[in-house]
Amino acid sequence: MNPIRCLVVDDEELARTLLKNYIGRLPQLEWVAECANPLEALQVLGANPVDLIFLDIVLPGMNGFAALRILRRDPNTRNIPVIMISGNEHATEQFYANRIGADDFMKKPFSRFEI
Repeated sequence: MNPIRCLVVDDEELARTLLKNYIGRLPQLEWVAECANPLEALQVLGANPVDLIFLDIVLPGMNGFAALRILRRDPNTRNIPVIMISGNEHATEQFYANRIGADDFMKKPFSRFEI
């Protein structure tokens, strides 16, 4: 099995911690990076390639949709699977209306089973 590297982007520390703990139980996991906003995430991705991104929709500074557009335009990140996450009902509706290149969606609160 190849080792897996993940990036969790969420402004809620609890959500990042839960995701990191759930993902951390995977035997093939190499590491999980955490970021509180998309700008920080883009910097992390520049230095550390990842295999999977969990990306919140409602974020400070730049929302997850805008961040996803940037990821999909960049040849270095366009093929990384992205799972969008949100507990905001309006953001959830927007996701299903737009489906702007994300690979999947998880509604908060999420369970270990969903992850």
